[in-house]
Amino acid sequence: MSLSVVVLAAGKGTRMKSSLPKVLHPVAHKPMVQHVIDAANALQSENVSIVYGHGGEQLQQALNHNDVHWALQSEQLGTGHAVKVADKFMPDSDTILILYGDVPLIQTSTLERLLAVKPEQGIALLTVKLDNPSGYGRIVRENGKVVGIIEQKDASPEQLEIDEVNTGIMAVNGKLLKDWLANLSSDNAQGEYYLTDVIAMAHNAGYAIETAHPDTGIEVEGANNRVQLATLEREYQRREVEKLMLAGASMRDPQRVDVRGDVTVGQDVEIDVNVVFEGTVVIGNNVKIGPNNVLKDCTVGDGTVIEANCLIDQAQVGEYAQIGPFARLRPAAIVGNKAKVGNFVEMKKSTLGEGSKANHFSYLGDATIGRGVNIGAGVITANYDGVNKFKTEIKDNAFIGTNSTLVAPICIEENGFVAAGSTVTKGVAENGLAIARGKQRNIDGWKRPTKD
Repeated sequence: MSLSVVVLAAGKGTRMKSSLPKVLHPVAHKPMVQHVIDAANALQSENVSIVYGHGGEQLQQALNHNDVHWALQSEQLGTGHAVKVADKFMPDSDTILILYGDVPLIQTSTLERLLAVKPEQGIALLTVKLDNPSGYGRIVRENGKVVGIIEQKDASPEQLEIDEVNTGIMAVNGKLLKDWLANLSSDNAQGEYYLTDVIAMAHNAGYAIETAHPDTGIEVEGANNRVQLATLEREYQRREVEKLMLAGASMRDPQRVDVRGDVTVGQDVEIDVNVVFEGTVVIGNNVKIGPNNVLKDCTVGDGTVIEANCLIDQAQVGEYAQIGPFARLRPAAIVGNKAKVGNFVEMKKSTLGEGSKANHFSYLGDATIGRGVNIGAGVITANYDGVNKFKTEIKDNAFIGTNSTLVAPICIEENGFVAAGSTVTKGVAENGLAIARGKQRNIDGWKRPTKD
């Protein structure tokens, strides 16, 4: 039986106090609803449908990279009504999995467990037991079998004592679900069409209702305000950091590391405090990452040391390199094996070859730098004439003296030497020396300025 997924994402989220639709508020720099879509896509479903309402244009723009169907819920008449507006995307022969756009911690493994217990004809319901079930619909059982769900506002005092609650997540046969949705009533305290009423309908019609459970209760919690959103963020980070530690990373303080993407680490990696990972990051073995670093969409080779306060963004760092402190590697920067990018050095679209060093206060833009090159303090590759960008090439074993400017396009050949303080506009030959500075004059007998 094929799988179709319906994600309910039409809520305004008034308690967020925001013009942004609730489900677009981020956890780990990703909209809550995107986490849900990702979990659904991992199930290899036939199609994913998003039921939207408030802020529909914002929602569609933010999620336009996803292959999803859109179903408009123009009136907010309850969860049953929300699912019904997506009925054209729910084939009769499919299993329909219903998810919620503000429940970002749901795991694919939990959903697989839910689908595994679904009867051939009937419903699989995800439930959870809570110490404090207040606010949730209670699971009503008779002789151990689920017979219905009662919403808190409609529950009797005895039913309010039930600690097993509904998460809202369920898997249902398409044809059965459509039939039940067509017969929902709004005769309840809220005047809404409750999706939960299909449980009693299924029981009364003699269909099996099976349950599955998440590993932890917080996995199925939603966020209705920013306090709850922060709670989900912390749980997400705890879970991601735990994965890194189990994979071989030691954390100085696990609560002060943020993972905002897909991070892979090797063995014996050391990560200090206030490190942020974004996008796809691959870290090799025996890497040491100091405090206050941000790593985005980058790779770091074995044995490399990243000192404090560096930004590595869409860059590649080789093995046994040394980065920082206070270094910035911008997109398309490539640092070779055993190379060094020191304090306050910035690289952009440049390659620093094996064993080469740029130790202090340099800007290397649009440059290809060979092996064993020394870049002195304050060196700039002047790559921009105000309109166009040009390239600098520095070949193996060259020496670029302190406070020199190389005006591109230019090539420094092997073993070329640029004297300190030079502004070089022409290429330097192999083993050649370039000196380009104003002539110094020492003036005797001059008078030091005095105040009037």
